[in-house]
Amino acid sequence: MTLAAGFFARDAVSVARGLIGAELQVGGAGGRIVETEAYDAGDPASHSFGGMTPRNAVMFGPVGRAYVYRIYGLHWCLNFVCAAEQPGSAVLIRAIEPLYGRDVMQARRGDVADRLLCSGPGRLAQALGIDAELNGAPLDGPPFAIALPATVPSIVEGVRIGISKGATTPWRFCLAGSRYLSKPV
Repeated sequence: MTLAAGFFARDAVSVARGLIGAELQVGGAGGRIVETEAYDAGDPASHSFGGMTPRNAVMFGPVGRAYVYRIYGLHWCLNFVCAAEQPGSAVLIRAIEPLYGRDVMQARRGDVADRLLCSGPGRLAQALGIDAELNGAPLDGPPFAIALPATVPSIVEGVRIGISKGATTPWRFCLAGSRYLSKPV
């Protein structure tokens, strides 16, 4: 099932939960989303918490866009801008189960185990060829393709990982039983 026009207009938590089990492809490479995290402007862990800057401006723009940024000066991360009623909201795509274009993803990541190919936001971005050129790109057209699952999957909730502020907020969502998560819940 393709995404309805208003899918990304909802709050970040609803969008993060709703993306679990969805299929994401970027230029034909991708798979099933198995892990997400929600962030909004009132969240001290969010890039938007201090207001709009040149780096996070995409988070305050139209919903349904890619927000791409670099962490530690090394790894790109892919987020989906959402929550029309609360500008500055986005969902971090933390992990996918690789299903499409494995050869392309392996070429980008090197000879790594299938389970580790897209497990974690930096690995995922590298495997999918995500970089600054996609910052602000609309998610409803090439190179992106997103399709929701036909049935609602079983979801496990937990606290977000890899952050120091807002670390106890339970806004991490994972596909129950997935072996492709960045870390166990």
